[in-house]
This record gives sequence, structure tokens and C-alpha cells, in this order.
Amino acid sequence: MDRLLSDIHACRICEKYLPLGPNPVITVSSDTKILIIGQAPGIKVHKSGIPWNDQSGKNLRKWLDVSDEMFYNSGIFGVMPMGMCYPGKGVRGDLPPRPECAPQWHDKVIRHIHDLQLTLLIGIYAQKYYLQQRGFSTLSENVRNFRDFLPDFFPLVHPSPRNILWQRQNPWFESDVVPELQLTVHQIIDRYL
Repeated sequence: MDRLLSDIHACRICEKYLPLGPNPVITVSSDTKILIIGQAPGIKVHKSGIPWNDQSGKNLRKWLDVSDEMFYNSGIFGVMPMGMCYPGKGVRGDLPPRPECAPQWHDKVIRHIHDLQLTLLIGIYAQKYYLQQRGFSTLSENVRNFRDFLPDFFPLVHPSPRNILWQRQNPWFESDVVPELQLTVHQIIDRYL
């Protein structure tokens, strides 16, 4: 795994498209039990090199009901975005993750994880890539029907503050999905601690 992570950190495949240059953000180990696949690092994460080191990360840790210490324990949680580098700003926020990244690295990383129990698919890019034909036509349907993808995958909306309106329009997420997410995650954690 160390060699693979070194290769990822040295990756320059899409360098010419990255306004701030490459800085792959990934934290996994061969012992990772829960893999978090989101979109791509934002500018704050790009600068710090620490995944989910922003308000979205605080919201995600609240949904998971885990401490910062637990979240950043790569023996429990691994983080591997669809695009590992900051893609730049677009008209409506950050650009989509670079399409070169996931096909180049994801399978290699997952093959190095020995006992992966669950993959959280955060946002539509991760869900389209991993659920493919099994997925529903919208992110909301994927999230609402999360049980259809267990035990392998748990689809989630992005925990960005920008999605507060979505959460208000879909109160079932907080009442039905988040408790099940916490239960599923803590059942895995409790087996290994």
C-alpha cells in the first residue's frame, strides 16, 4: 500500500487541468474498514492536505456520530475521492472531479484493502461510478433506497452546507437515513475496537 500511495502522490496525469497543480488527497491503509468516496477536495482541503477538513467534514462526522480522532484513524476510515486533486472553481462552485483519476487508481487501492466492510458513496459522481446500472435515476432515490445497496455501499448526499435546502426538502434523510447510517457504521467499528 505504501508504494501505491507514493505513486498516487506523484501522479501528474491531469496536471494541465488543475489550476493549483496536483496535490492528491487520500488517506487509506490496508486495514481500512469503511471507505469514504466523495467528490474531490475543496480549496481548503487542497491547502491543508487533510481530507474533510472543512464544514462538510464536520457535518459528515456528525452524521456518522464519530470523533475527529476516530474519523482520521485510517485503520477504520479511509478517504479516496473520485478526483483526488482540487479541480478548480466553476460557475456554481467547484468543478466536477477529473475523470482520469478514479479509473487510474480506485481499483488498485481497493485491491490493497484486506477487509473492507462498507463504502460510503457521497454525491452523484461516486454513485454513478460505483452503482452504475444498480443505481436509481437520481441521487435522492439512491439515498432514500440505501438498503438496496447494502452491505457493500451506502449512498449519501454531500454534507456540504450548500445542501441544507435539500435536507430541509427531504426530512426523511435526518429521521430515517442518518440513524441507519450511524447504526451500520458503529456495528462495523464495534467489531474491530
